[in-house]
Amino acid sequence: MATRTDRDSAILRAAAHPLTGAASDYDPLLDLVGEARFVLLGEATHGSAEFYDERARITQRLIEEKGFTAVAVEADWPDAWRVNRYVRGEGTDPDARSALAGFERFPAWMWRNTSVLRFVEWLRARNDAAPAARAGFYGLDLYSLFTSIQEVLRYLDAVDPAAAQETRRRYACFDHYGEDSQHYGYATGVGLSESCQQGVQAALQELQQRAFDYIQADGACAEDAYFHAQQNARLVRNAEEYYRTMFRGRVSSWNLRDSHMAETLDALARHLSRDGKPARIVVWEHNSHIGDARATEIGRQGEWNVGELARKAYGQDACLIGFTTYDGRVTAASEWDGPALHKHVRPGMPGSYEHLLHEVGIARFYLPLRAPGAARELLMEERLERAIGVLYLPRSERQSHYFMARLPQQFDAVVHIDRTSAVTPLDATSGWHSGEPPETYPQGL
Repeated sequence: MATRTDRDSAILRAAAHPLTGAASDYDPLLDLVGEARFVLLGEATHGSAEFYDERARITQRLIEEKGFTAVAVEADWPDAWRVNRYVRGEGTDPDARSALAGFERFPAWMWRNTSVLRFVEWLRARNDAAPAARAGFYGLDLYSLFTSIQEVLRYLDAVDPAAAQETRRRYACFDHYGEDSQHYGYATGVGLSESCQQGVQAALQELQQRAFDYIQADGACAEDAYFHAQQNARLVRNAEEYYRTMFRGRVSSWNLRDSHMAETLDALARHLSRDGKPARIVVWEHNSHIGDARATEIGRQGEWNVGELARKAYGQDACLIGFTTYDGRVTAASEWDGPALHKHVRPGMPGSYEHLLHEVGIARFYLPLRAPGAARELLMEERLERAIGVLYLPRSERQSHYFMARLPQQFDAVVHIDRTSAVTPLDATSGWHSGEPPETYPQGL
């Protein structure tokens, strides 16, 4: 007699599209995308190679077959802009590895890894072969407070030295913190120091007010250069607020960060659509950012995210694709600013989506969730879902990495890779190569 598990697995197996490595693997996904302008591709960890590699495969097809012209990633704007200049043939970096050198802040392995390196090399070669339809690489995040300050000043030094001097005066408020943004956030958050809020807002407003003059005076590529400077000035304003509020609680800082990323995505879309043709953009971020927060217990606690904001802003023009895994290996740290380690991923917990998808018995598959049907109805039951970020703490996994969710409301489809391998950092340390001791060490339990 068939058990409920057998019946559930049969339902999902009938709806699943196996991924075999064939060129046609993602035909159903491209059909789902249709004419949507924004395709948000997730990841269940920040350190699984297959998530990066499969996102790259999907993105390559979206660029070549659907006319997508940008990849926007969960990375800081100035670091990604350096890669953007390289892939568009505009920078001074001689190769992709050099172009990725800007990613120095923890966790560097998120973008300085062999999977991203291969994609950046592919994007440069593809742009060289099709210069009339070049695709760019952009960052959505807001951690680069001090780097973005330098980028704004570098731009103004070139186009308006007087304005550069005034902006330096406004940004000098940060000079006491030695480029330690968390120190700034703590000092202002507890009232030990005045905030820089007024200065950063004034710097952004003045830059925006002079937009026409700067673009007219700056010659070739003026619009792109101005846009880069404006995005950095806006990042400085938003990052100042983010660090000032981060000690008040998780929800307020999370919402500020995801609002910034959604705002940056919208600004990028408008900038790339200035020729009158609506831009189409692929987004690479963690599931926790691109899945609709309203379908999770985290959303019920008051958090929103990029996926929710994209659905509200763009409706059916936004397609959200999640990624899941059951077990394997992952690159992650054990503490913030800690070294990248090569860790075991525990099997998905019983009662979780990961465990349910593992029981399907297919090593890799694509599962559509938008259309009504038995599979969607089955998955609508709220279950545990795992999220591994830059930290992985297997000993407290239930508390640290699982939350309740309804998968079909969170995503339009999922890609399940049953066993994943760790992404390989470009700067892997001996600690990463040596792996980690067994989880039972030293107790042997």
